[in-house]
Amino acid sequence: MQLSHRDDHVEIDPAILYFGTPVVLVGTRNADGTPNLAPISSAFWLGRRGVIGLGSSSHSLANLRRERACVLNLPSADQADAVDALALTTGAEPVPEGKRAKGYRHEADKFGVAGLTPLPGRSVDAPRAAECPVQLEARVAAFRSLAEDDPEERGRIWTVEVEVVRVHVAAEIRVPGRPNRVDPDRWRPMIMSFQKYYGLGPQLRASTLASIDEDLYRPAASPPAPVATPSR
Repeated sequence: MQLSHRDDHVEIDPAILYFGTPVVLVGTRNADGTPNLAPISSAFWLGRRGVIGLGSSSHSLANLRRERACVLNLPSADQADAVDALALTTGAEPVPEGKRAKGYRHEADKFGVAGLTPLPGRSVDAPRAAECPVQLEARVAAFRSLAEDDPEERGRIWTVEVEVVRVHVAAEIRVPGRPNRVDPDRWRPMIMSFQKYYGLGPQLRASTLASIDEDLYRPAASPPAPVATPSR
């Protein structure tokens, strides 16, 4: 017997497609050596590689092109105030016209604006945010223009592929007895969905995928790093 299902969906044409992604504070080094910090919400990870998205006028993109290094600082859900303090700021001076029209202003001391503390990276010359529970030191592997097939959009948005070379996490979000495992019940990342801030709720149900040991995903050329004392 064929079952019928009524389709109650409607077609829409949204200006953005931010259905929910983690917030990242990208730490980079300015040309004068001072630290820069920029909030983004276009990021994902596969293995030890990450991809972030930035507009062509982004001051962080210019820093990444020059320095080839960054720290992807992940704030927790209770750090929304710090993130929002950076929301309409840019390290670029003068402020690019597109950002000026949206209400952005220049701020040289991004860490100070957010009330966060810069720490030096240990493998890359880029700043960590001490208060963020997760800090991923990374080196730039590649730049790619999004929408290469669209003459009007080509060059406006760039994806940056990075290699994560060192991971720092707050001791309280590790799995007890498993020094290289993050406990997702203790780690509560901050999520952006359609320009608004959210956190994660409790686990919905047991995951069949979680029955696979995480170590089976570790690249063969990347043995576990020795466990050191917490970085903060």
